[in-house]
Amino acid sequence: MGTIKTTNIETITGSGTLTIGQSGETISVPTGATLTVPSGGLSGQNYPAFMVTRKTSQSISDATETKIQFNNEIIDTDSAFDSATNYRFTVPSGKGGSYLIYIQLTADMGAASNYSNGYIRIKKNGTEPLTGNQLDARSGTLGRYNTLYSSALTSLSATDYLEGYAFLDDTSGSPSIFGQNDNIPYTCMYAIRIGD
Repeated sequence: MGTIKTTNIETITGSGTLTIGQSGETISVPTGATLTVPSGGLSGQNYPAFMVTRKTSQSISDATETKIQFNNEIIDTDSAFDSATNYRFTVPSGKGGSYLIYIQLTADMGAASNYSNGYIRIKKNGTEPLTGNQLDARSGTLGRYNTLYSSALTSLSATDYLEGYAFLDDTSGSPSIFGQNDNIPYTCMYAIRIGD
């Protein structure tokens, strides 16, 4: 069939519903094209979005803030998460806006008595902590595996990047970040763009 070229499509009456396509069809926006939403309008699809996990356990230095090496991508709509080298999400060009971010870490201290304290942080551009969560041992009530989690809502611009960091203080001196087990993402991070 042919190509329709125009600058504006409206309903005959100037109000009501304008339908493009029918059930079962896909409406495609070509690479390089963008959807513009008027101020106050809906923001459209929530993308970019990503979810990454730590596939296997990661040994880290005791009582030292360390970047979590998220090496398994579950979702990465814009191929914007580097899961091989820098372990970070970088906001693509034209995709700045408000982002909702979540991070979760399960610490493996080897034994219940080894856990002293720890924290988890989401950082923007490597230095700016957006949020954090700390868990201290209380009278030996914590077990071998302890989960820390945190979330943030922040504004990001193109080229800004997000990373996850962990600090674990293990009395045995050998903490590790617990990886995926039975397909359960014990250590994960995800974010979604929720608007301009």
